[in-house]
Amino acid sequence: FNTENQRMKIRDKILVQKYYLNVFSGIFLALGLMLLTFGLWLFFDRNNLFSVLFSSGENQLVTYISYMLLGSGSFITFTSAVGFLGSVKEIKCLLVTYMSFQILLFVTQMAISVLIFVKKEEVHNQWNNRIDEVISEYGNESLAEQEPVWNILNAVQHNMECCGRYNVTQWERNKNKENSTQIPCSCIQSSPKKWFCDVPMDSTYSMGCEEYLNMWFENNVLILTSITISLLITQTFLITLTGQLLRNIRKNNIWPNE
Repeated sequence: FNTENQRMKIRDKILVQKYYLNVFSGIFLALGLMLLTFGLWLFFDRNNLFSVLFSSGENQLVTYISYMLLGSGSFITFTSAVGFLGSVKEIKCLLVTYMSFQILLFVTQMAISVLIFVKKEEVHNQWNNRIDEVISEYGNESLAEQEPVWNILNAVQHNMECCGRYNVTQWERNKNKENSTQIPCSCIQSSPKKWFCDVPMDSTYSMGCEEYLNMWFENNVLILTSITISLLITQTFLITLTGQLLRNIRKNNIWPNE
């Protein structure tokens, strides 16, 4: 009777642990799919602001980030399937594999997080340099392939009512104007469909776009950081629960059938 009672307690523990393991696996899968979606967006939509400001010439940072997110999201989806199958069927081999994958992914994500923190200033400098580069190239007829980039810059300036990265005087450096007094039409409230307009500088938006662009960048970094931290916390629970579930399954298999 005592042996049967102990066995029932272990079975109850297994059921509870399987339930919570599947709940956290579901959360883990949802976060992984968010990373996968973000990676697909960066990979296929090359006219978004992030891609525009991080993909030019030899600078293909957005491509590396999209591959990293696609790889992480796909690996998380595969790992979640392995963990779910191992938990439901109580297959020790799959549970061990699942826990090993989780530990490997945890270490990798920690390394990526440290790398992002170390490189943040460098990335911010690249961001500002690329904005200045776009402003310098704006309206150059020999760079017609850059028009989608200029249209995005126009949309930012017109919608946010800002002009240049820091202010309107930055446009004095642009050499593609018919005369030095011209400014982008998107820097004024009325925006005709051409690159430059002849208007006095005091009638343009006075605020630069840097604050808005930095806020947009920080918000996206914050979203990715939040997902990464959530993944790390969820993985801590998953690794712990998987280890406990494995121990109880072994204990349950030790008891003789009566």
